[in-house]
Amino acid sequence: VMKPRMVQVLLILAVLSFLLIHFHFLHCSNNAPMEKKPSPVHILILSSWRSGSSFTGQIFSQHPSVFYLMEPAWHVWVTMYQNSAEVLHMAVRDLVRSIFLCDMSVFDAYMSSQKKKSDLFQWETSRALCSPPACDSFSRSDIITAGSCRTICGKYPFSKVEEACKTYSHVAIKEVRFFDLKVLYPLLTDPSLNLKIIHLVRDPRAVFRSRENTMADLKRDSNIVVGSQRTKGEMGPYNTMQVICKSHVEIYKAGSQATHSFLKDRYLLLRYEDIVRDPLARAAQMYRFAELSFTPELRKWVHNITHGKGQGAQAFDIGSRDALRVSQAWRKTLPFQKIEKVQNVCKDAMDLLGYRLVQSKEEQKNMSLDLLFAQNF
Repeated sequence: VMKPRMVQVLLILAVLSFLLIHFHFLHCSNNAPMEKKPSPVHILILSSWRSGSSFTGQIFSQHPSVFYLMEPAWHVWVTMYQNSAEVLHMAVRDLVRSIFLCDMSVFDAYMSSQKKKSDLFQWETSRALCSPPACDSFSRSDIITAGSCRTICGKYPFSKVEEACKTYSHVAIKEVRFFDLKVLYPLLTDPSLNLKIIHLVRDPRAVFRSRENTMADLKRDSNIVVGSQRTKGEMGPYNTMQVICKSHVEIYKAGSQATHSFLKDRYLLLRYEDIVRDPLARAAQMYRFAELSFTPELRKWVHNITHGKGQGAQAFDIGSRDALRVSQAWRKTLPFQKIEKVQNVCKDAMDLLGYRLVQSKEEQKNMSLDLLFAQNF
């Protein structure tokens, strides 16, 4: 028969062994690599007005993995319109950073406390705001038009914007209110962001022609860009174009030279003309850059939206159109005198971005599409 003292010792040893094993496994489990949720990818489509950026934004918006907002900095400029674009850069950057992190409280400074989802600028162009959890009327995999969304999904509370944002692997913003890439350096070096920049440019002559057709809509923005005095008179539109073209030159130089390691593989230049000449190839390129898959449904949508019969006459409307023909409409409608002036104020941008100058009315009329491009990217 075992003595009571020996039983006591064995019990103590058993308890100690149990505790040692327990703490060993606890320590191992704490040090074991936890299954990490992939960090979101943040995409900024950087462009200027009338450059095909709304269409390019839709290539991202219609993707089922993307939460997209179109020009959220509109709210900053509308609220603080008495300032210059340079002064507003910091406020715009802070807004963009907060959206990338799905913190929509940043809009409190620019919108009413009673705001609804439908108070957000161009909210209906975001498929993510037209499908669950932001709206229950469509599926997240649907291709959704702004018109359909506007009719059905406007009544939801503003809190749904943030709720929806947090459920996506990619957050994309299209913005036309940055004029300097250096302003974005803090976002590119921010460890909480995984930012990729798509810099979209368009032939300045086409931009000028399109701006002429939407001058009233762009008046406030033009005043912020160059000051109200410089938008007046015959040279007003050219003064605005000069600032826009200069900003594209500076952004491209900073992005393409990549002297900073944080810019490596995170800047992509695209010309709108190249997108409409080969939409499927360029959409595939953008998706690869943004770490997104190109689904058969999206391939079909990209093809159909760029090979329709529409004339693109409706400003800010993204409908099916003959995108290539619309992109070149300036060649038949813009007087050569205006072409010369645009080329004069935007010469550096045209040279750098590979747009060939037109030297005469005859050349304007007869130059083939391929000859308009001095270089490929």
